[in-house]
Amino acid sequence: MTNIEELKEFGFEITEEMKQGKVIIDVYTTWCGPCRFLSPILEKLDEEGLIKLLKEDLDQNKPLGEKFGITAIPTLLLFNNGELLNHPIEVQGQLLVRNGIMVGSAGEQVLREVIEKM
Repeated sequence: MTNIEELKEFGFEITEEMKQGKVIIDVYTTWCGPCRFLSPILEKLDEEGLIKLLKEDLDQNKPLGEKFGITAIPTLLLFNNGELLNHPIEVQGQLLVRNGIMVGSAGEQVLREVIEKM
């Protein structure tokens, strides 16, 4: 189980506010097309207060990728109340989140469903 506090060692500034509620870490790169598609959707959900969003460029933080075994981008790390999710999330019969990790891009409606199930 990964606690959000552990992310401090990767350069994240973790506030008390992030230890409560839903936090999504968007692991992306600047050259990734699907990442550019996903980013504004996540920012909108953050602005609506559904999640707290952190973004991290994988090219700038390789150790983070190694810790979570990230081999594809975009990858989302999902935390609820300070802990990495430990239950799978299915949307429309498809397993999208395993061990707190969601790989790949998704549309707004699918992301809203994932957040609801976090």
